Amino acid sequence: MIVFRYLSRELLMTLSAVSAVLLVIIMSGRFIKYLAQAAQGALDPGVLFLIMGFRIPGFLQLILPLGLFLGILLAYGRLYLDSEMTVLSATGMSQQRLLGYTLVPATLVALLVAWLSMGLAPQGVAQVARILNEQDALTEFDTLVPGRFQAMKNGSRVTYVQDMSKDRGELGGIFISDKSLSRDGSKERGITLLLAEKGRQQVQADGSRYLILENGYRYDGNPGKADYRAIQYDTYGVLLQRPEVSSDISEREAIPTRELFGSEDPRHEAELQWRLSIPLLVFIVTLLAVPLSRVNPRQGRFLKLLPAILLYMAYLALLIAARGALDKGKIPLSLGLWWVHGVFFVIGLVLLYWEPLRLKWAGRRAARGVIHG
Repeated sequence: MIVFRYLSRELLMTLSAVSAVLLVIIMSGRFIKYLAQAAQGALDPGVLFLIMGFRIPGFLQLILPLGLFLGILLAYGRLYLDSEMTVLSATGMSQQRLLGYTLVPATLVALLVAWLSMGLAPQGVAQVARILNEQDALTEFDTLVPGRFQAMKNGSRVTYVQDMSKDRGELGGIFISDKSLSRDGSKERGITLLLAEKGRQQVQADGSRYLILENGYRYDGNPGKADYRAIQYDTYGVLLQRPEVSSDISEREAIPTRELFGSEDPRHEAELQWRLSIPLLVFIVTLLAVPLSRVNPRQGRFLKLLPAILLYMAYLALLIAARGALDKGKIPLSLGLWWVHGVFFVIGLVLLYWEPLRLKWAGRRAARGVIHG
């Protein structure tokens, strides 16, 4: 029991550290993506941390299996390097017994991953989709930030306001640059510049909204040509475009797991098998990691780290490829993703029993040599 607690503590501490680092790295990349959209006016900056919070369960469901895999390699690798595993082996600690000890904390991780995969992650995705849909309903007016140039319509329109009232009802010091067809109807791109002292929003009966500019100028022309037209106006209306928010979330990821059971849609079946595969992934990577963590102290603890990571990447990549093939109907639903787990389960068994069998065969050959000698 003391050995079990010691191994579990070492494994869980390493798992927590590795998972925390991986979570920070992944969240930083996604946060930068959303932050860029907020800077362009496509997202309200106030919802950034809310979106990231709802995405955490989806990140963790894939981070924890990898964190467990690396945790076993690093924690047990250190024990081999410090000859602690050699002492444990001398007291009867076999690879099978070590695997049994490791499966206990791995089961806790698998249960947590199952909860995330089948419960929290779909709920989080649904909330993120709701927030992004609300952002899609916003207009350029709702996302304007005073003192900042904001690009809209894929960069074809740039808007700037000097100041804005707290209720966003009144704008001051307005500049709008909008690319459009030239006045002579050719395909050459022109540009329209709008300047105004102040502006306000106006909602039409059909739901469309306009920015009503007052006391300003409009300039039309083509860059590089001296044919600009200047118009002074008292009132001018500009149609407010809705910002385009890019999202990597599919609708089926937000479907509750209970609704996926019994569905005849192949895409829903693929999603269900994917959610069930992630907890199963935890047990398979545990079977792979325990024999891969065995290192020779003279070789260093990182000798097998790169091959092990490549094996894990091949496992996950094959799962994702099989999921895509299942979506397209190229793989029967009965076969699904389970054959991928079966292949790597067999690989894990080979790795687990290869070293004992090799030593056993070497011992037999040595015994024959002694007898013949």
